[in-house]
Amino acid sequence: MSSTETVDSSAVSKGTLGEYAEAMGPSWIAGAIAAGPATIASLVTAGGAFGYSLLWVVVLSAGAGALAQYLAMRLGLLTERGIVAVVEDHLGETWAWLLVGDAVLAAGVAQLVIMKTVATVSATVTGIDARVWGVAWALILAAGLAGGGYRFLELAAKVLVLLVVVAFVASLFVVPIDAGAAATGLIPSVPSGSALVAAGILGGAVHITLITMHSYTMRARGWTRDDYDLATVDVGASMLVAFGIYSLAIFLVTASVLTSGDLTTVGAAEALGPLVGDSARWLFLLGLWGAAVSTLGGNTIVPPFLLADKLGWGTTIEDSRYRGLLVAVALLSAPGAFIGGNVLGQLVLVLALGTVGTPFVIALVLYLLNSDAVPESNSLVANVGGLALIAVSGGLAANFVVEQLGGGIGPLSGFVLAFAVVLGLAMAGLGGKFLREELLA
Repeated sequence: MSSTETVDSSAVSKGTLGEYAEAMGPSWIAGAIAAGPATIASLVTAGGAFGYSLLWVVVLSAGAGALAQYLAMRLGLLTERGIVAVVEDHLGETWAWLLVGDAVLAAGVAQLVIMKTVATVSATVTGIDARVWGVAWALILAAGLAGGGYRFLELAAKVLVLLVVVAFVASLFVVPIDAGAAATGLIPSVPSGSALVAAGILGGAVHITLITMHSYTMRARGWTRDDYDLATVDVGASMLVAFGIYSLAIFLVTASVLTSGDLTTVGAAEALGPLVGDSARWLFLLGLWGAAVSTLGGNTIVPPFLLADKLGWGTTIEDSRYRGLLVAVALLSAPGAFIGGNVLGQLVLVLALGTVGTPFVIALVLYLLNSDAVPESNSLVANVGGLALIAVSGGLAANFVVEQLGGGIGPLSGFVLAFAVVLGLAMAGLGGKFLREELLA
């Protein structure tokens, strides 16, 4: 690609809404993962434990998620390559492996807890042991993804999620929303003990897996620079509008109905009680199950995408090596069903951990968008927005790390601290590299 090429990205090209709706897709895959069980858990926990005080984080998450996906979209379309290959070509192999390690670690931990969610809800509905369900779902996932037959199951899962979202939106007209208290929640504050939940809410929308997978899902769809306008609409409709409504509805209803900070799946279902009565528990559980199944499939493809790109393999199931990676990740998710503890709390923790790894990826994307990797440099507005994303996600991640260290350094807090230190040093090194290049230019 010549460095003299330009891309007309000033506005969305003309076309009917129907044409856009028919063609949209890649960002909705990211949106489906963002609207997963961990986000539901974070929103329910935030509303139940802290009332309306974290509303500002919920609002911020939709805008921040859209901006993060837009930046990832620009990099993917303007280079027409996967993000790992672009990083390796322009920064070197060490940086590429740092990116792969960051993303695979975040996605891998999430995979285990998402599988636990699927298995736990399956066990609650059927009475069959969750560990049996974990093995069964791992086999279903491996066969479905490797054979291309998982789409019908994901479609059914998304229908269940849609039913729960509709129920939460409808509940807005039934439960008494305290407008005054909600308005105060728009003032940024992080109440004591809320750092984990706040990081989880933002991590649901601005997450390393969503950012890194975007270039690959657009390539799988066959999108090129000519589809820039369509891709922009795709991001706005999925993350800003659909995900924003989803998050606000769940949070506002939960903050209005629940008062307990120690929530379980059954307790969380009480948020829908005013609308659907005794059916609330089953509707919430089925929605959580649907969100988990849908997210499980999307999350499974992230490590194989990145590893295959780094190793120079194909990123479709036509390449047997990529197909083998898919099967391996799917089967390795089975142990998640054997993890003990409250699944809602673990889901929030997974998103917060992902938030620790996200600022580094945003910094990588920003660096590349302002380098000769792309034919058109980032606008000032996009750069300022990207830096703001790093500041906000980094701030919430730092609060989360400090909160984890509050009880001393144990296995989990030590891991979180080491993860944060490594990526913090990497970001500092990347910033220094950019400044040196700018001064020498």
